[in-house]
Amino acid sequence: MVDVDLSQLPFTLLDDEGREQIRRGIDLAYFDRDEVILETGQTGEYVYLLHKGEVAEIDPTLPSSTSRIGHYTAGDLFGAISILNGKSRYRFKAEQECLCYLMPKALFQQLCSHYPDFSDFFRQSLTHKARLLTEKRADGGVTMAGFMLAKVSECMREPLLMAASSDIASAVKQLNDSHADSLLVETQGTLGMVTKTDLLNALVLEDSPVTAPLDKIAHFNLVTVAPDQYLFEVLVLMTRHKVTRVVVMERNDLKGVVELTDVLSYFSSRSYVVSLQVEQASSLEALSAASQRTPELVKALMAQGVKLRFAMDLLAALNGRIMSKAWEFTIGERYREQSCMMVMGSEGRGEQILKTDQDNGLILADETQWPDIASHMQTLTDTLIQLGYPPCPGNIMVSNPEWVATVSQWKSNIAKWASERDGDSLMKLAIMLDAHAVAGNPRLLESVRDELFERCSRDELLLSYFARTALRFSTPLTLFGSLKKPQHGIDIKKGGIFPIVHGVRTMALERRIKATSTLDRLDALVVDGRLDRRFAEDLGEALALFTELRLRQQLAALETPSTPQETNRTNRVVVQTLSSLERDLLREALHIVKDFKQRLSHRYHLEYS
Repeated sequence: MVDVDLSQLPFTLLDDEGREQIRRGIDLAYFDRDEVILETGQTGEYVYLLHKGEVAEIDPTLPSSTSRIGHYTAGDLFGAISILNGKSRYRFKAEQECLCYLMPKALFQQLCSHYPDFSDFFRQSLTHKARLLTEKRADGGVTMAGFMLAKVSECMREPLLMAASSDIASAVKQLNDSHADSLLVETQGTLGMVTKTDLLNALVLEDSPVTAPLDKIAHFNLVTVAPDQYLFEVLVLMTRHKVTRVVVMERNDLKGVVELTDVLSYFSSRSYVVSLQVEQASSLEALSAASQRTPELVKALMAQGVKLRFAMDLLAALNGRIMSKAWEFTIGERYREQSCMMVMGSEGRGEQILKTDQDNGLILADETQWPDIASHMQTLTDTLIQLGYPPCPGNIMVSNPEWVATVSQWKSNIAKWASERDGDSLMKLAIMLDAHAVAGNPRLLESVRDELFERCSRDELLLSYFARTALRFSTPLTLFGSLKKPQHGIDIKKGGIFPIVHGVRTMALERRIKATSTLDRLDALVVDGRLDRRFAEDLGEALALFTELRLRQQLAALETPSTPQETNRTNRVVVQTLSSLERDLLREALHIVKDFKQRLSHRYHLEYS
């Protein structure tokens, strides 16, 4: 019996008996340097598990300079696809002396027959492999265990419905009898909501008589969800829309109500109470205390294996709400309708999981009179610093007058940047393209962004200049297609995240896609017909993988703060510390980035520039 390490994927998809079959059925073989282990077109007879040495995967149909498409080191598998497809599509050649474990074809097919998950591992795309990796990391091996699988139908209350013509006195009695905090009213087919607070305000602050009808105090702009939606999505919606209740509807039929307290009670971990703490914060000190707990929430989400896209949605909504409350504490009510605070960069795209530098600006309605605006904006910047958002090294903040302007001035700036097309101007256009309103009047930002699309989306030369930035940083792959392994690590932000984010941003600009999230933009580009769905999914999974690897570095840095000279260390991933599957996923993801850059180059004619 051969002693082989079977503690990594895909062998963890087998039970003890399956792994024992492998130990009894495999053999160990030696291959000399430059020896072809598996030839193109050859019938697959073995799955090879590399114990020692290095193997190159070669596509003989490509020029010699680009034919090396894969690289395998200790712990890596190859040859399974040649068995599944009947013959090998590529050549596998030893680059140095190699020792390989050989799993016979019959044994591999037997395992695939008895263990469907094991079989699927070799047939799936990057999307499915990444999901397997996430499941492996999650407690209990379930990606969305408990937290992510909980549905609205499991947590909703029976709806309490009254006629809109009912009076306040009847509503108070009904709520007391039902031990409820809110009820629904219906008028002309439209649902509205009345809470205990609404009733109290009507009686005490507005001097309404107890005989006043409910439709005079009800709120009719309701947030609705479906019974089969995840509770996690409801938490995001509540945070984003600043509500504590949502109405459950199914095919226009009223099914129930979900309250924030119900959602938070359902999730036993205390980390999820952060949302409630943010909402209840009535002072800057209380808001700061809640804001400081977001890293704890991130750690809890990652520990449970929550899919990164959901985590980003929740954190984006939370950060937006924190900034909105900071705005409310700082800015007088009379200025709020005449101005819009926007966040940009990763915060604007909803892709900032842990707080990084501030990137924000202010749009004013034309003719706005705000004499002491400079001091107010400085106070707002200082407040955000107190809440854990460090100042921007590039000074892209509301405290910088350059990033505070009227709608007309912003439109003039966009026209200027579009015509100049230099590096600084293109950067500012990209920043504005990602802008997202977090406080004030969002219609002001919509007007400015409409101008940006009008100016830039049909300008082929500008789009070419704009797209070229996505090729600025090299992909950290060797000439032979394997991962670079510098001792200090590869820069995952420059080599992986940025090309996807900016390339997708360029395509979104051309197609006038108003979504700011990279993943939402990818979805829109698929609908628009500009990207194949499979490729868009792989780009999204590649981005999620890069972001998760970077997040791990950021979380580690929280435990051991970096010096000013080490500020970029959170962007660096040391390949040698990754598992075999992680290396495989990273290599595959970077090849997807390389492919995407080639597509961008062809679409925007960058090969001639």
